Amino acid sequence: MALIGTLRTKMGTWVVVFVFVAIAAFILGDLFGNNGVLLGRNTVGEIAGHEISLEEYQAAIQEREANYVMNFGRNPGEREMTSIRQQAWELLIVRHAIEKQYSEIGVNVTAAELQDMLWGKNVDENVKQAFTNPETGQFEKDRVISYLGQLKDMPEGSEPRVRWEMFQRDLAPARTRIKYENLLIKGDYVTSAEAEREYHSQNDVVEASYLYVPFFAVSDSAIKVSDADLKSYYNKNLEKFKTENTRDLQFITFPVVASAEDTLAIFQDVIKLAGELKISTEDSAFVSRNSDNNNAYIKYTPANLPPSLADKNLVAGEILGPQVENGAFVVSKVSKLENDTVYSAKASHILIKWASDSDADKKSAKEKARGILKEIKGGASFAAKALEHGTDGTASRGGDLGWFTTGQMVKPFEKAVFDAAKTGVLNDVVETEFGYHIIDITSTKTNKAFYIATISREITPSDASINEALRKAEAFASDVDDFESFVAKAKEENLSIRDAKKLLSGDRNVSSLGEARQVVQWLFRDADKGDVSTVFDLQENYVVAVMTGEVEAGYKPLDMVKDEITPAVKNELKSKIIIDKLSKAAGSLDEVKNAFGSDANVYSSSDIRLNSNSLPSVGFDPQVVGLAFSLENGKRSAPFVGETGVVLVETKNKTLAPALDDYAPYKMGLQQAAQNRNYSIAEAIKDRAKIEDKRYNFY
Repeated sequence: MALIGTLRTKMGTWVVVFVFVAIAAFILGDLFGNNGVLLGRNTVGEIAGHEISLEEYQAAIQEREANYVMNFGRNPGEREMTSIRQQAWELLIVRHAIEKQYSEIGVNVTAAELQDMLWGKNVDENVKQAFTNPETGQFEKDRVISYLGQLKDMPEGSEPRVRWEMFQRDLAPARTRIKYENLLIKGDYVTSAEAEREYHSQNDVVEASYLYVPFFAVSDSAIKVSDADLKSYYNKNLEKFKTENTRDLQFITFPVVASAEDTLAIFQDVIKLAGELKISTEDSAFVSRNSDNNNAYIKYTPANLPPSLADKNLVAGEILGPQVENGAFVVSKVSKLENDTVYSAKASHILIKWASDSDADKKSAKEKARGILKEIKGGASFAAKALEHGTDGTASRGGDLGWFTTGQMVKPFEKAVFDAAKTGVLNDVVETEFGYHIIDITSTKTNKAFYIATISREITPSDASINEALRKAEAFASDVDDFESFVAKAKEENLSIRDAKKLLSGDRNVSSLGEARQVVQWLFRDADKGDVSTVFDLQENYVVAVMTGEVEAGYKPLDMVKDEITPAVKNELKSKIIIDKLSKAAGSLDEVKNAFGSDANVYSSSDIRLNSNSLPSVGFDPQVVGLAFSLENGKRSAPFVGETGVVLVETKNKTLAPALDDYAPYKMGLQQAAQNRNYSIAEAIKDRAKIEDKRYNFY
């Protein structure tokens, strides 16, 4: 007892010390850890040398969120917030990267210009639309001035005033951007020489023969790719391997699914509810209380009955099901039947169109339709004839139109179907504006309506099943601490490992997981190569991941792209063998072809143009096209390495288009193309702004 008393006395002091140390460690960790405030945790990124604080980013989010509420009259959901956060980031890029360019060259919008955009000669389209008289179609400047006068008398914070202030705030930056882009675009002058060159690019023609040997003419076994070959290719094509910061991971899922016991319990519950529904006298209220489906009590016609009920002879009071539909047990009751004001019918048809509106073509189409009808009456399959002769979208399904209601079909067709007293093929064809129809009535008209009460219970996992999936995931995560143990444990438990490569910090989806932002956040915020995550709860799955690799922003290392560039390096080595063999052959192209072997082929074309960038049987290869134009008539090129093989070109005749007095149309075309580069301007500025996105620390 003395010992217990001593421990009890001492323990109080140790508990206080322990709690103090734990709190201190927590605070210091939050300040100085990898994600601590003092080491940049309060920074969401950098744009053009400007550090974006969390406060500035959140202010931009609130700004876009307020705009959303103003426009839609409701708060955004999580899906909308994802878009709003991205809009806020783009807004900050505009402010700190793009607008900086405006000030550097002195582009701005004056007060006089703003006034001009509100009621002057260059009224903004949104203003024009809001203040155009719907009766006259004329913009009314006086209404704008009057409205602005009314706004001054409204209290600050009122919706109309806030809405206008938000609109006006965006007006000047939008116009400034247009002015800036126009300065660049309009300054891109197209010379007469460029227009003339474009004219010749489109109209000069070369007639040529060419020998083509594809790279696959040399087998892979005939070459050996060395590290030096790979390095040489890599260095020559370094810009192709530019990349953002990306990370890779592998993951294992522990699905949260209903067990057999869960399914049985839900089934038994639905059976019990079906019995109660059968004797219910308030079907609508009963199914509304007991169904997972919001539309539990619906009036149907034969035209829109669900597929599970469409072919049944429905009787009032009948219970149908339970059956499984879209992951749920469904039981339905035919609550009542009644006669509706709308009629429905079901038919199939074969449409025979006429070639033109001439009497002769119509007569020919009618004779054809009647001939087919005669064959069907003689015992031929309607569906087979529809597939053979039908000329509309129903032909592939045997002419079946399904159920349709009055008013859905053209009048002559509708009358023929709804006037039919019995099922079967009509005695004669029916003419409509579309052609001649052979019609098979599969269900005569009816105005029956069915009130269906439906109980739907989703087959969902119980708490026990959810906890079991979580237990398995947590047990796995606790047993592994690096990549090797992750793989070994997965193999031991026969668990499938999946990959997700080249993930960016802003990604929300991860491979087959779909929306998994929390996984990406962990990958960029907390993980190092080889780190194993805790368990992620992704609703339908629990997930454990391991970081497997990272590529820093810049250029992918050679080791990472070896597999990617090996085929191209192989083609380089193959081209040397092909060129060596071709160089030893002499004579005409056909003789060179025969000397090389069956993998070489000679082709010819009389319509090679510079702007086509391709050769028949060779494919896209602008350099080879240019080679054909560079040769004089009757001259042959040396073996040339193209996109897909080695080519020998022999130019037969080069026809240059005659000179024009005026190349204005070609100049205009080039000018128009240049003026469509406004998107490229913004992207170029972003690229040079050195944007660093660290939003994964928060969102």
